[in-house]
Amino acid sequence: MPAGAIAMPRGGRYGGRPENEAVMAKASDEDPTGDLLIQEVDEDLRREQYLKLWKRYGNYVIGAAVAVVVVVAGYQGWQTWQRKQREAEARLYAAAQQLIESGKTKEGEDALAKIQAGGNGGFGLLAGMRRADMLAAGGDAAGAQAAYDQVAQSSAPAALRDLARIRATLVALSTSADPAPLAAQLSALTASDNPWRFEATELLAAIALKKGDTVGAVAALKKISDDAEA
Repeated sequence: MPAGAIAMPRGGRYGGRPENEAVMAKASDEDPTGDLLIQEVDEDLRREQYLKLWKRYGNYVIGAAVAVVVVVAGYQGWQTWQRKQREAEARLYAAAQQLIESGKTKEGEDALAKIQAGGNGGFGLLAGMRRADMLAAGGDAAGAQAAYDQVAQSSAPAALRDLARIRATLVALSTSADPAPLAAQLSALTASDNPWRFEATELLAAIALKKGDTVGAVAALKKISDDAEA
């Protein structure tokens, strides 16, 4: 080496040691500025993808949201309307009862008839049964049967429809010359799972007696007496 020359370390610019170069390279790879740049690029790409998706499907998302709001609002409005209807029917039924209790029977029956005709729920059915009972008690067999039949043919629960048929048969037994059609209506009510099976069977016995069929009447009554659940 010439005199006065400065000796340079061998092995490169990092002091000639490979491990130093590795450390510096790693530091360069872990540069936070580079990480932030990559993160921003990723966010921009995601934002661009979201914008494309929104442009393609945004109208559908808005439409679905509006549909949900409309359905929920409509259901809540329907519930409010139903509650108001029931409250109005309850007031009308109470007013009809008050007329009957005060001796204004005809006015009470007319009020019950209006409730039965316009009621879609329990008070309409209750008014129909109450009116039919009043007509039967007053001797109007035809009117009572028509009122009972209206309940029997309605959308009332099965037990209430069957009860209306039972009571209509009771009224018809005193006025019908031919009880055979009544027996046909009652036969379906004698099934083992019907809550009115014993009443229906007893009425079948009464019909058999009216026809002069003593044997059939005894058989029907024995069926009741032998049933421990009767």
